[in-house]
Amino acid sequence: MINSISISTDNFFLKSLNELKIDSLRKELLKEIADFLISEIKTTNKVNLNFICIHNSRRSQLAQVWSSFAANYYNIKSIESFSGGTIVTSFYRSTVKTLQSVGFNFQLIEFSHLNPEYLINYKNCTNPIVGFSKLYDNDHNPKPYIAITICSSADANCPYIPESTKRFYLPFSDPKLYDKSPYKTEKYLEINKQIAGEIHFIFKIISESI
Repeated sequence: MINSISISTDNFFLKSLNELKIDSLRKELLKEIADFLISEIKTTNKVNLNFICIHNSRRSQLAQVWSSFAANYYNIKSIESFSGGTIVTSFYRSTVKTLQSVGFNFQLIEFSHLNPEYLINYKNCTNPIVGFSKLYDNDHNPKPYIAITICSSADANCPYIPESTKRFYLPFSDPKLYDKSPYKTEKYLEINKQIAGEIHFIFKIISESI
């Protein structure tokens, strides 16, 4: 179990990388993504990432938040991160609570019973994150972008993404599977940590190469 008491966002981010457990194939995929981003930065000096999952409610939101945090952490101003789905739902409340438990602050900027909009920040944040559920091609997501699909449904339901210059499939376990489980909080934290760790792995490589 992950104890989130008194864990700062910086410490959680470091811990997620230090305790990251992935196999060699997954590591090669993360390196491939990092290398492509390095190449794009050197060529265009500007990269937009769009993390896509079918509902844009859990994994894609976590990935966007940690990618934005990582860019700030390593002072990589050439990468901006966004997220979207193939269906509009909401930024799921348990996803919000999971991020709050590791130091992210959420400010409600547009109330909606179905799909509230949040402004997300953290200690030393220079560019607050706007969080709400949206389609992957929503006007909020700048184009062109590199698409990173992180659930099998999104990958299957987006056979062609015209706005993407490159597409990667980086699947993560779905915390929704534990919504009715007594281990819900623990499992959300575990998946949050896995996503943070893999994003950290990518950005650390980038930071050492640019």
